[in-house]
Amino acid sequence: MRTLIVYETKYGSTEKCALRLKEKLSGEVTLVNIKNEPAPALLDYDKVIIGGPVYVGSLLKKIGRFCGLNEQLLKTKKLGLFILNMREGEAAAAELDSAYSESLRTAAAALGAFGGAFNLSVMNPLNRMIVKKVSKVTEDTSSLSEESISLFAEQMNRA
Repeated sequence: MRTLIVYETKYGSTEKCALRLKEKLSGEVTLVNIKNEPAPALLDYDKVIIGGPVYVGSLLKKIGRFCGLNEQLLKTKKLGLFILNMREGEAAAAELDSAYSESLRTAAAALGAFGGAFNLSVMNPLNRMIVKKVSKVTEDTSSLSEESISLFAEQMNRA
């Protein structure tokens, strides 16, 4: 089985999760940061996993565009969808629902919210100021969930 993980990252947390996910998946796994490189032909893969952070209720532009342009083909694959966000429980589930179309979510073998991180040390000054003001965070913080990544990988390995 060949698996493609397509992701977009802003400050590195999604990439970190994609790398951890790759370690836990069986078979050949290819990682593509859609921010830096085009996605390969989806027809070459049995499974496709898509992930990215949610900012202001939406996925980053390139990953959102990728989903929209490839929606019909993605629904024919063993599909996994994940997000990173700083919410928990029902709020995280609601953001996952709003990040991906209903038809993609319905087709997915695995859905996951992996937690999130505020990497203030790598943010530009404007984003750092906004995060500090809105979230009251004053230093780098992370709520990335190894357990959520492992559960997602198990679901994809069974798909």
